[in-house]
Amino acid sequence: MRWSDWPYPTWIAHRGAGLLAPENTLAAFRLGAQHGYRMFECDAKLSADEVVFLMHDDTLERTSSGAGVAGDVLWRDLSRLDAGGWHSRLFAGEPLCTLEAVAHFCIANQFALNIEIKPTPGVEYRTGECVAALVQSLWKGQALQPLLTSFKEDALAGAKAVAPALRRGLLLSHWRDDSLDTAERLSCVALVCNHALWDARRVQAAKALGMKTLSYTVNDLQTVQHLQALRTDGIITDRVDLFSPGSLWTV
Repeated sequence: MRWSDWPYPTWIAHRGAGLLAPENTLAAFRLGAQHGYRMFECDAKLSADEVVFLMHDDTLERTSSGAGVAGDVLWRDLSRLDAGGWHSRLFAGEPLCTLEAVAHFCIANQFALNIEIKPTPGVEYRTGECVAALVQSLWKGQALQPLLTSFKEDALAGAKAVAPALRRGLLLSHWRDDSLDTAERLSCVALVCNHALWDARRVQAAKALGMKTLSYTVNDLQTVQHLQALRTDGIITDRVDLFSPGSLWTV
């Protein structure tokens, strides 16, 4: 992949503005945009009837008024849940968000999107297929296409099978000897690592293969400065109130 093929900004708002507003909701996206962010990360999974919606956890309890495994529930029932009241009274009544709604928001504002494919256990490949197919449809004809990432290799394989032209990134919580080989096999253009995993040797090895080097979840200045010194390419942060995306590494 050529460097010129990377259209994304350095700063990425984690789950919208996932600390200041209920994560993975349109309210969080809007708040991140108010802080100047032009790229957002979100988590996508399938409802029981294969509607792609945003949620990080496998279960509903932490970030909604529901209970049980999110992927076992029909969208008509998920859509009635309160996904904001857990955060604060200000956001009470905020609904769960579909990927389609986020697509309309991002396309209308020319925002970039990093979609983490976050499958319910057991449907990794199918989730990758569904997310990629929907992205291909929703962003058809758009110059700024989303970046699809996942910790789950089967999810990325499903996405690759359906929409090979979409950019993909492998998420890593720990470094393995075969991490770069796995990313190459899945035709990934980026490695998205826990920020503590990056060192000069790994950054150089990834870039030698033409891959971009991104980090999650970076919320302090010292870590930003370390990643700057390593010449990494992107930062996913909760602290949209602390870090300014207006220039490459400013705060």
